[in-house]
Amino acid sequence: MSKATSSQATKISSLVLVVIFITLALSLTALYLAVSAYFMGDEMVSGYLLLIGALGVALSTYMLFQTRRRILRLRIKIPPVTTLIECRKCGFKSIREFQRGDYVFKEVEPCQKCNEKMIITAIYREVKEKEKERLF
Repeated sequence: MSKATSSQATKISSLVLVVIFITLALSLTALYLAVSAYFMGDEMVSGYLLLIGALGVALSTYMLFQTRRRILRLRIKIPPVTTLIECRKCGFKSIREFQRGDYVFKEVEPCQKCNEKMIITAIYREVKEKEKERLF
């Protein structure tokens, strides 16, 4: 998987962020106007503005947390690549991390038991089963 594909999954749309922050700014403005209307004696208007401001702040913070949570869920964890090395003579097997330049049937270091050249017989990824996420 390339870096471009990986970064596409973790990007947040700039338009969504702009809408969220505009909603937050308008909600804070409504709260300020609610306080000033209350001190001027207009309780009916201040109540409506307080309701609008509180709902806007709650909505925008909820959306910010959801976008952050979505990014964390979309991150892709690449499992490690493993190389299996075997001796043709004595059958000794060794497992190590993949190194750049490894390929199947490549001769590598000598065997620890019989000093014959060992060959790479397999290159694979270890895929672990996903744990079920519990939502509480």
